[in-house]
Amino acid sequence: MALLTVSEISFQESGIFGLNNISFTQQQFQKLAIAGETGAGKSTLLQIIAGLVSPSTGQVRFEGQLVEDPHEKLIPGHAGIAYLSQQFELAKFLRVEQVLRYADKLPAGQADELYELCQIDHLLQRKTNQLSGGERQRIALARLLLTSPRLLLLDEPFSNLDSAHKRTLKAVIGNVSDQLGITCILISHDPLDTLSWAEEILVLQAGEIVQRGTPEQVYRQPVNEYVAALFGDYNLLKGSAANALATAVNLQAGNKKLLIRPESLQIGPAASAGLVGRVKKATFFGSYFELEILVGRSRIRVRTNERGIAEGAAVGLYVAADDIRAL
Repeated sequence: MALLTVSEISFQESGIFGLNNISFTQQQFQKLAIAGETGAGKSTLLQIIAGLVSPSTGQVRFEGQLVEDPHEKLIPGHAGIAYLSQQFELAKFLRVEQVLRYADKLPAGQADELYELCQIDHLLQRKTNQLSGGERQRIALARLLLTSPRLLLLDEPFSNLDSAHKRTLKAVIGNVSDQLGITCILISHDPLDTLSWAEEILVLQAGEIVQRGTPEQVYRQPVNEYVAALFGDYNLLKGSAANALATAVNLQAGNKKLLIRPESLQIGPAASAGLVGRVKKATFFGSYFELEILVGRSRIRVRTNERGIAEGAAVGLYVAADDIRAL
């Protein structure tokens, strides 16, 4: 039996659908990410799963039991589901250990282990107004974990964090999932957050599920240009450039557009290539160069580790047929 079952969920407000017929399941310990542009319905979906918002239609079942409508409860939510929102709040001017003590429902001694896991054990005597954003985020997470949830919903947990605090929080979330055995659903706008963490990604567009698959599937085989854009840079070839490339790799693409990630293209001698272009610009990014190559009227970006490629040079472009997505 699935840990979480979301069935035909729709959410309508002021006559406009924020979510439309959303259905999926999540297994225990499965790491599921939800991706989509701002306004796609991600946060609303998490709040419905948590029992904090009423859907217009449909139902959510957690461990086989119906998640009750928040209008039917004095305190909305579900005891087994914890939701970390983007607008978490900590009581001001209290010491961290006071904030956490009020929420602690664990047996004696276990809270200290949790604080160490969340990397906040050194912050317990600080006041909440003396903390950085990343520290506050980890304390808010620890406060939720003190209630022993079985499902943790993380709504943009890395937003507005600097790189150091973001790395720390990523490590903490990984430890929470692996060491505490808590199942997680994560929302993030950064594709690096979801691609490197999730076992499966659910993509929302305008309140509907448009793709669900492994990180590699949604990255390499996006169903449309919208999904491709969510997870990184891409080239979209059409017309004569697309036809020339399809011919070079023996791809039967008809008159479809061809989507290729910049790192999937390789450069080589122009004389032997089916697709030839001229380097317009070469930019150094530390671990790679990004080339802007003109092929007819098309501008194609290529990421490469090769050095010494001069602007204005003629180059051949090579790509495997499996790395091309026809749309």
